[in-house]
Amino acid sequence: MKIALTTYGDSLEAKLDSSFGRAKQFMIYDLETDTFQMKDNNQNLNAVQGAGIQAAQNVAEAGAEAVITGHCGPKAFLVLTTAKIEVYNTKAVTVKEAIEKFKKGELTKADAADVDAHWV
Repeated sequence: MKIALTTYGDSLEAKLDSSFGRAKQFMIYDLETDTFQMKDNNQNLNAVQGAGIQAAQNVAEAGAEAVITGHCGPKAFLVLTTAKIEVYNTKAVTVKEAIEKFKKGELTKADAADVDAHWV
C-alpha cells in the first residue's frame, strides 16, 4: 500500500506540512517495501484556485491509497474519496511520526473535509 504524506522536506525526519492542496511536496511512501519517492507540488503553492483538486489528482496518479496530512479542504477531499483514497488528518510533527501512527492504527480516517475551501 502506498500512502501520500504532505511534507516540507525529502526525508522521514522532515516536518509534515499541515496543508494538503498547498503542501510543498508529497512523499509517496510504500508500506510494503519501506521505500519512498518525492512528488513536487510547486505548481499549486500559489494557485488562485484549484490547488486541492490538482494536488488530489497528482496523488491519485502516483498510486496512493491513503493521504496523511494536517488538513484537507472540501474539493480535495471529494476528489480523493471519489478516487477511493482514504484521508487521515494528524498533528504529527514529522513524516516518520505520521507513518508510525498510521502503522499502529492510531490515525482515524476522516469522513469529511476539516477546513473550508481556500484555507491557508
